[in-house]
Amino acid sequence: MKEQFQARMLRIHFGEDDKWNGKPLHEAIVSKCQELGMAGATVYRGIEGYGASTRIHHASYWKFSKDAPIMLSVIDTEEQIAKLIPYLDEMVQDGLIAISRVEVIRYVRQEGIRGKA
Repeated sequence: MKEQFQARMLRIHFGEDDKWNGKPLHEAIVSKCQELGMAGATVYRGIEGYGASTRIHHASYWKFSKDAPIMLSVIDTEEQIAKLIPYLDEMVQDGLIAISRVEVIRYVRQEGIRGKA
């Protein structure tokens, strides 16, 4: 079954070393998303990047510092994204949040119907 609708995509950019209450920030945000009933959240670990601080963040096994760039993506309704923002205001100390309108196409397997192998 195919479903199409308008939604919001929220992308949060920060560093791997960032924490919230002693917990990695990405874990804290994903937990908050689940608690709020968000449709889903995905964490991406980047290879290299920089932001406002212009300090380059690397993901390398050969360097002593492991502060890779992290991007966390959430796609949900405008109302659900609005519920998350006040928590992000507290949690994200150094980072960037981008929100955009997106057209979503969701494919859902119908019960009892199996795909061809």
